[in-house]
Amino acid sequence: MRLRMEAMIREKQKEIVDVLEKLDGKKFLVDAWEREGGNGGGGTSCVLQDGNVFEKAGVNISVVYGKLPPAAVQSMRAHHKSIDPSIESIDFFATGLSMVLHPKNPMAPTVHLNYRYFETMNEDGTPKSWWFGGGTDLTPSYLFDEDAIHFHRTLKEACDRHDPEYYPRFKKWCDDYFFVKHRNESRGIGGIFFDDLEDKDPEQFLSFVTDCLSSFLPGYLPIIQKRKDLPFTQAEKDWQQLRRGRYVEFNLVNDRGTKFGLNTPSSRIESILMSLPLTARWQYMHAPEPGSREHRMLEVLRSPREWV
Repeated sequence: MRLRMEAMIREKQKEIVDVLEKLDGKKFLVDAWEREGGNGGGGTSCVLQDGNVFEKAGVNISVVYGKLPPAAVQSMRAHHKSIDPSIESIDFFATGLSMVLHPKNPMAPTVHLNYRYFETMNEDGTPKSWWFGGGTDLTPSYLFDEDAIHFHRTLKEACDRHDPEYYPRFKKWCDDYFFVKHRNESRGIGGIFFDDLEDKDPEQFLSFVTDCLSSFLPGYLPIIQKRKDLPFTQAEKDWQQLRRGRYVEFNLVNDRGTKFGLNTPSSRIESILMSLPLTARWQYMHAPEPGSREHRMLEVLRSPREWV
């Protein structure tokens, strides 16, 4: 399973990068790296900055293994009750693809994607426990209902091919997970999110995450193609920067993946923080004008909607 998941995400990374390079007109920096300090594995980070379409775009894969320290074990134990509380370190293997795209145009939405496979291991190297996790979600600064519907419908179709319960279950999970508690609003308009999937044959979950990854380009490409060249004002750009600030707040304060990465020895900090936008803005006591497009966006973020 390890090798097959790794092969799949490497193939998808190349496919996505090739398409995005054609769309943007600029090439990604390809940065292959290895973990230091005797820890195993590494990854490949593909990053584009100051492009024609994307202010910042990252499509990263990692394949890492070794021992998790107490801080990382404690973080995992909160979500995996099967982990022995007396154990201070755990042998592990993890591989996944993580992507964030921050477009320049405020009419074009940010998108995030992550699909991963995780194992804990016995002392002889055989798997002790395993699970899959992942999801895809959309974060617009300006809401176009047809974009939200298309994005969610594409994800629903991918989910429905495997289990009709997946989309409603994982859509709600996404709404709950990407909630910025200290702001009382969602990071974006959602998508799907799941973690710790281990209750079926791993072959079924591999097929499911492969289909989810394959649905990304059909779900996002038509949206970015429609919105990347729309006209906008400086005030609309400023609003995008404020929304980017919320994105930063969630990733640094709430996100489990960021916390796990920062607690993992010899982790690739630049790759972990790749998700942060190149620019953002914080403005004291900002409130959008009632009835404005910005105000409607905020209302949707405070009350998640069903799009399909």
